[in-house]
Amino acid sequence: MTQIKFYGRRDIWSDRRQEISDTVHGCLTEAWRLPEDKRFHRFLLLDAEDLVCPQRSERYLIVEIVCFAGRSPQAKRDLIRTLFARAQEQLDLTPEDLEIVILESPQVNWGIRGLPGDELTLTYPVVV
Repeated sequence: MTQIKFYGRRDIWSDRRQEISDTVHGCLTEAWRLPEDKRFHRFLLLDAEDLVCPQRSERYLIVEIVCFAGRSPQAKRDLIRTLFARAQEQLDLTPEDLEIVILESPQVNWGIRGLPGDELTLTYPVVV
């Protein structure tokens, strides 16, 4: 299971939500082999005065990836590198204006479709 939260300025990113979602999900399907239909994205867009980061431009975007534990350090590095490259290519977002955080939690800590996460039958690998 992987859920993505996007934090950025509403005036900059609200019209580009689909483009951002497609870019990030493409990276997840490539680097972590997530299925194309497993997309859980939330946009937490803020007014300019609610995102204080004077060392970044108005295009600053935070991508928070909340997921089951199990991916290798190399898989995480591969995803991060892919995200930086694709964000620059597809969103014209410089590495200085993109921050990525991966937050892992054991499967048993999740409740999905009426079950603890460690009792789910998944159609994709978590250990990559």
